[in-house]
Amino acid sequence: MLTIQNLSKTYANGVQALQDVSLEIPKGMFGLLGPNGAGKSTLMRTIATLQESDTGTMFLNGLDVLGEKEEVRKLLGYLPQEFGVYPRVSAEAMLDHFAILKGITNGKERKETVDGLLRMTNLWDVRKQRLGTFSGGMQQRFGIAQALLGQPKLIIVDEPTAGLDPEERQRFLNLLSEIGEGVVVILSTHIVDDVGEICSRMAIIDTGRLLLTGDPRDLSADLAGKIWKKMVDKDEVDSYQRSMAVISTRLFAGRTVVRVHSEVSPGDGFELAAADLEDVYFMTLRETREAGGLVN
Repeated sequence: MLTIQNLSKTYANGVQALQDVSLEIPKGMFGLLGPNGAGKSTLMRTIATLQESDTGTMFLNGLDVLGEKEEVRKLLGYLPQEFGVYPRVSAEAMLDHFAILKGITNGKERKETVDGLLRMTNLWDVRKQRLGTFSGGMQQRFGIAQALLGQPKLIIVDEPTAGLDPEERQRFLNLLSEIGEGVVVILSTHIVDDVGEICSRMAIIDTGRLLLTGDPRDLSADLAGKIWKKMVDKDEVDSYQRSMAVISTRLFAGRTVVRVHSEVSPGDGFELAAADLEDVYFMTLRETREAGGLVN
């Protein structure tokens, strides 16, 4: 269990990246969802002991994350948003090097660890290839392999599927899901589907503030019977946005599908739609920004 209490961070330029964030993150897959600039990366870097907070506390199974950084790093696996590789080095050699840096000095143990991780991440057949020849998805899977060195208790992955094609994305999410069965895994992303597919718990963050937490399935179920949709022409969208609680618009076959939150039918050709996590996300952001405060 990772417990975060009243975490705040303001940068020198006055930007308040985190505002009194409190979270309890249990073992398993936890999704941190928010738009670009919401404060997700700041929170991830703080948890990863890469930057300081101004106020607050954080404990991992009783270990003081902010005060005992060296001990925390022994239990941490981290895949940042920008993960660089040495393009001329093979996957096997690079992972072996990372294993040494992680403190695995016994040669036999290190080889078994490296071989096992390359197989787990489906990189065994390309272990002799240079990392510079890897696709984006292969590089991300290599990033997970290095993050798993040392059997971490806490794994952080920051925007891991951005830029991946659908097949690589699904392969990567399946891998994360398997890993998350035994440890705390925090998936930070702005891609709603990533959270909905593999996370049993989640939080929505925007402008450094925690807006909503819960089980993605329960949060979606709470909107059942309250989401309505209608296909309209593009020039009609503004009118609906002025008169109704439009939470999202999507293009389909050259026209726009308007999705509205309402306790009763808005009438005028609207039909009931199955609520999903994207509806929860957009509605939370919309209501919070209109209210200028937090959603409880």
